[in-house]
Amino acid sequence: MRIGGFQGLTLVDFPGLVAATVFTQGCNFRCGYCHNPELVLPQLFQVPIAPEVVFNYLKGRRGRLEGVVITGGEPTLQKGLVDFIVRIKEMGFAVKLDTNGSHPEVLSSLTELNLIDYFAMDVKTPLPKYSQVTGLACDTAKIRESIGIIISSGVAYQLRTTLVKEFCSMQDLDDIQSLIEKAGHYVLQPFAFSQKIIDDQFNHQDQYTNTEVELLKAKFAR
Repeated sequence: MRIGGFQGLTLVDFPGLVAATVFTQGCNFRCGYCHNPELVLPQLFQVPIAPEVVFNYLKGRRGRLEGVVITGGEPTLQKGLVDFIVRIKEMGFAVKLDTNGSHPEVLSSLTELNLIDYFAMDVKTPLPKYSQVTGLACDTAKIRESIGIIISSGVAYQLRTTLVKEFCSMQDLDDIQSLIEKAGHYVLQPFAFSQKIIDDQFNHQDQYTNTEVELLKAKFAR
């Protein structure tokens, strides 16, 4: 496991639970509006945090923390992910996994092993536009498969879309609805302007206003 960051307390990232957050290092996508370039771009990587640092912290917080969020970067790229989660579960913590859905075989394995208590997956845009968003050729059949695995897993989940206007027109959002037709929980979140994002061009584009975001949520969110 390559851990690029660790937050000892979050009240908002694991619905209903007090949690810690582990940020994995490395991602196979290059979404320009990503807010974690230090976890995505190898030239910005810091020296990884040893997993034992996380485990030692969690041992001292049993009874106070309830869960651990594993996000990134993209966690399903990590070869040691299963063993890492097993140790967290053995300590009595619930686990939430954030993913871009590019590795359905990993999601399937984690589900079969009953290692995940909550999934969150980004549905970035309709499938034909995925390569535009991610900056590389993308196997969208895997994105579709991951959505199906999460919906049918029996585990609590949310699918979510960041409302970058270029990739989330009304027609795009209608198309996403067809893609996630059987989903019971779908969240829309506004694009956040930041000097930290990978591609600064998004800071200079027209984006949805707060009022428009709320109208889109009323129409599309579940």
